[in-house]
Amino acid sequence: MDRQPVDWDLAVATARRLVRPGPQLTRAEADEVVTQLRTLAVDAERHVEDYTHLRPAAGAVTPIAVVDRPEWARSNVAGLRMVTTPLLDRLTDASRGSVSTAVGRRVTGVQLGSALAYLAGKVLGQYEVFLPPEEYGSTPTVAFTKNGEGPAAGDGQGPVGRLSLVAPNIAHAERQLGVVPRDFRLWVCLHEQTHRSQFTAVPWLRAHLESEIGAFIEATDLDPDVLADRLRSAVAALRGAVRDRGPEAPSVVEALQTPAQRAVLDRLQALMTLLEGHADQVMDAVGPKVVPTVADIRGKFDNRRSGGSPLDRFVRRLLGLDMKLRQYRQGGAFVRAVVAEVGVDGFNLVWQSPATLPTQAEIADPGAWMARVLGSRPPLTA
Repeated sequence: MDRQPVDWDLAVATARRLVRPGPQLTRAEADEVVTQLRTLAVDAERHVEDYTHLRPAAGAVTPIAVVDRPEWARSNVAGLRMVTTPLLDRLTDASRGSVSTAVGRRVTGVQLGSALAYLAGKVLGQYEVFLPPEEYGSTPTVAFTKNGEGPAAGDGQGPVGRLSLVAPNIAHAERQLGVVPRDFRLWVCLHEQTHRSQFTAVPWLRAHLESEIGAFIEATDLDPDVLADRLRSAVAALRGAVRDRGPEAPSVVEALQTPAQRAVLDRLQALMTLLEGHADQVMDAVGPKVVPTVADIRGKFDNRRSGGSPLDRFVRRLLGLDMKLRQYRQGGAFVRAVVAEVGVDGFNLVWQSPATLPTQAEIADPGAWMARVLGSRPPLTA
């Protein structure tokens, strides 16, 4: 019997059962979306590399998967299982198996599947960093090199992450926003290809992220009573969010942090803010050259991000998605400020080593990062 406190198969089944259907498309329309997304993903790779000057390591291949909502949920369960297994194994050992009761495993599986069903209708694309090796062949994917002819024979490195595009969500968003489909699809691809460039051109980045996740696991308090107390505190903190008392109510993730975890998560949040902000800045910097209607898209998309019903806003806060929106804004502002002052190559010094990554304080103060890493701080302007 699986000792882990999550029924992973039930999580997949729950997500597939609860996920809402995508927009109504004819077979020809669906085929057109999928075909164009694959083509534009390859085009976006070239545009991103030309702007960022980030070149993938030799032999690095990124499969491209154009998927539907249920498949996105399934692959994310596989990725979550891979990343969380060390922590869940420790929790199970610490509780001498009590966490892994049949009922508890099923409840957790249903909860995870329900959350992924919600997210499966929202996510446009994703660069999947952590996947089991078998996942690279489990879905219809297309792996391309720069010339679009496929991976060269004899490449020793193999897949480095996977770029997934959720076709029904992209089609739904472009209809809802009333934007030019081809332009919107390329704009989305620019964002995800920036993440691909980050992880394929910066050789230490994935290992650093894995190390930080490992540090988070080591900092986890495994006392079941302490965890239960913290969970009760998290529920109490979220009551204000249920009543929509303001944007500062914490997510479950934030409310459950220990002091030691908070230190690790501060570093992780700074890193993720940098990665998301960089992708946001690149899609807008490249956009005017290759996406004629980028200004219209950006304006409408930002309104969509910040809108939604009260229930939608509550769920976003509960799952910590408001944090991701802050990452786009804060990270984008940091990257734009640095690029404006020292150019793309000056900004790229951020990728030299983990020591040159910005802290959370430096994300809010780009000049402080430039003073520390570049040795100079630009004068303040009115």
